[in-house]
Order: sequence, then C-alpha cells, then structure tokens
Amino acid sequence: MMTKIYPRSGDNQTVYLNAVINDPSIEVGDYTIYNDFVSDPRLFEHNNVLYHYPINHERLIIGKFCSIACGAKFLFNCANHRLKSLSTYTFPLFYEDWELNKADVASAWDNKGDIVIGNDVWIGYEAVIMAGVHIGDGAIIGTRAVVTKDVPPYTIVGGVPAKEIRKRFSPKIIKRMQALKWWDWPMEEIKNKLPYIMDGNWNQL
Repeated sequence: MMTKIYPRSGDNQTVYLNAVINDPSIEVGDYTIYNDFVSDPRLFEHNNVLYHYPINHERLIIGKFCSIACGAKFLFNCANHRLKSLSTYTFPLFYEDWELNKADVASAWDNKGDIVIGNDVWIGYEAVIMAGVHIGDGAIIGTRAVVTKDVPPYTIVGGVPAKEIRKRFSPKIIKRMQALKWWDWPMEEIKNKLPYIMDGNWNQL
C-alpha cells in the first residue's frame, strides 16, 4: 500500500488514492491516482463514493495503475429504489412512520452488488459508475459516461447509458495483455520495460 500521498511535488490536485482511503470496504491498488481540481482529492471517499452505507456490506474495489478524473462518481445500491414494488417510494427506509420492521430497511432498494474496477483503467471526467458494475482491465470510460453494465477488458465506452465505442487493441493483443498482467510485475521490471509499455510495443514484453 502507498504511503506517499502526492505523486508530484507541488501538485496537490492529484493523489495516490489508496494513501487517502480509510474505509476498509474500499480497496485500491498501488499507483492508482485521482485528480480533483474542484475539491480536495483527499476527500474522495466522502465526495465520490455515494450512497455507500455499512448496512449493505458492499465493496468498491479498484485495481492498480488506474487513472480517475475529477468528479467521477461511484453510486452504490442505496441509491436504488425497489423496482418490484408497485411504488417507487422507499417505505422501509421510513419504518417509524409506517410501523415497519427496522430489520427490513434494506428491502427499500435493489441490491446489485459490489463495484469492481480492474487494473490500468481510465475513468474520465464526471463519469458515473453504477452499483454492481464490473470494469475490465485496460478499459476506458469516457467523459460523463453513465456505466450501467459491465465493461469488457480493453474496451472504450461512452455515452448515457455507456455503450461500446471500440476495442483499444486487436483480440490478439488483448489476449497477450491479459496474460502479461504487467501491473503485477516488480517495480524494477516495470521500469525496465517502460519504453515498450509507453510506445505500445506489446511484442517486446
């Protein structure tokens, strides 16, 4: 886990995210960064992870080397209202007025599960990731996209709701990248292979 908060001297808008996370139900891999030019990026847990209440025991899992742009939001299950009900009103949440069992409060919303973000994922400005969504390694989420469904590895999505725009690479390269998992290499190996990683020379890895 990172202990250094700011990756660059003199830049207080960008943080190594796992250095500022305190909630044990939020897991973030090393070198994942969050940039915020509106609010203090150290408040990510408060400003960007929404409707994330302990009653649901749900997790936000983000891999290594992800880049998360300003204003990206992760909306959890408590933002949902139960669709099977004849009313969208969350009666169980206001159990006192309606003389309902407090133990059934979580029945007020549909529970879609954890949000899981892979490694080397780029999430664009003010994108919204909905509860239960899984995003594969190497994916790109466009600016202000609303992601309601899983995103395959190395896929670019955008829009409302987010739809596939294209794959980043050919199936052959995607398969090779998924096998390599370069983000799990020791730092020295990554440093040695950086010229190939940055220039897209996948066949040199």
